[in-house]
Amino acid sequence: MELFRIGFISFTIVDLADILIFTFVFYKLYSVVKDSRATTMFLGMLSVVVIGIFAEFLNLTIMSWIINSLRTIFWLGFFILFQPELRRILTHIGQNRVLNRLLQIKTQTIFDEVSKAAFMLSEKRIGGLIVLSKNVGIKSVIESGIQIKSDVSPELLATIFNPASPLHDGAVVVSNDQIVAAKCILPASTKDIGPQFGTRHRAAVGLSEESDAIIVIVSEETGEVRIAYDGDLLRIDNADDLKKRMEKLFSYDRSRTEE
Repeated sequence: MELFRIGFISFTIVDLADILIFTFVFYKLYSVVKDSRATTMFLGMLSVVVIGIFAEFLNLTIMSWIINSLRTIFWLGFFILFQPELRRILTHIGQNRVLNRLLQIKTQTIFDEVSKAAFMLSEKRIGGLIVLSKNVGIKSVIESGIQIKSDVSPELLATIFNPASPLHDGAVVVSNDQIVAAKCILPASTKDIGPQFGTRHRAAVGLSEESDAIIVIVSEETGEVRIAYDGDLLRIDNADDLKKRMEKLFSYDRSRTEE
């Protein structure tokens, strides 16, 4: 379908889609590298590409020959220099919620890591509060803490909640399969949850009332592990039980029951 024509040049809907896709991909690439040391290299390599395009358009023979001769080296250097960023982009694409639902991919690894971490803390009687965000945004909670971007591992979570750590007081938030913040403050519930539960449990229930997040609580006093979800506290007996509960709750859409 032709949108318009200028002389011998026609502009179709396919051309429009091509431009929009390129713009989106370029924006995503830049958003990944903009806060890293790769920004300067990215802009430099982009400049070389632009120069090559103009050289061919203006029939600059020598410049075009140089750019074409270096094309193989250019792309090889690109993949070498931006290997960490490209890996991050591919990981981000693979963790996309829409893609995961279409392909029915479950974040089982994250559930494994969180389950192991919870019972590592339980054995040592170290209190813990781990938030796994779902669909409802909890930006205010994340911004209340210290921003972190790290893969989830039992050892890292145990280190964060170690009483000697400056980040141990508060909650850790896991979003898109990454630890995004620590030392976060959760809104406390006003409901009566029982005198046996303290501030940590009340905060977990409070967030579960305001969002669809799954909150794992490890009691410092008893070592008991519980899940807060939809305003309720669920007792967990072992790591395997915790993993299964998280998988079930993560696939459960609370909004459907509220309609």
